Amino acid sequence: MEESKVAATSPEHVRYRLTKFQRLLPALPGFAVVVPFQVLIWLEDGTFDSTVLPALLTWGVLVPLLQIATRGFGVTLTPTTAVVHSFRRRTIPWADVQAIQIESVLGSRTVVIYEAGGRQTRLRAPMTGFLNRDRSFEEKFHIIGRWWQQHRGPDWVPVPPPPVWWGGPPASHGNPYAPTA
Repeated sequence: MEESKVAATSPEHVRYRLTKFQRLLPALPGFAVVVPFQVLIWLEDGTFDSTVLPALLTWGVLVPLLQIATRGFGVTLTPTTAVVHSFRRRTIPWADVQAIQIESVLGSRTVVIYEAGGRQTRLRAPMTGFLNRDRSFEEKFHIIGRWWQQHRGPDWVPVPPPPVWWGGPPASHGNPYAPTA
């Protein structure tokens, strides 16, 4: 009985990051093609050419360092804010969020947060695509949306989209919640 009460309550925060495979995907071409090719050149000649050592260092040292640096990319949902972790950390209060939608860019689907001030933030995680599949992407998107709706506060009001005059210029394809200039 005690376990069901704990499972029913919401946690203090929820964190989404890229999956391990999504972090390793950019390094796979190097490990599958470049490194074996460089090793074959080295075995054929018997000496290190001026291109073999830099290529091996690039794929053996720099790519793993990049993987370590991007390990923390993602989003943390707290009761008051969404903390976006990227190269720079950014905090978005739930009261400023106007919408959370899925957008597709170059075959990858990502979650985008629209703010009342006109800013849109594309989250690095969760994301899904052809090669970088995340099977629980839809579930994560719905959890982020529900988290926003539950924590945006009673004072939250939607910002109406800018008006479009009949026969006037078409609406912009940017943030539909941006205030009119």
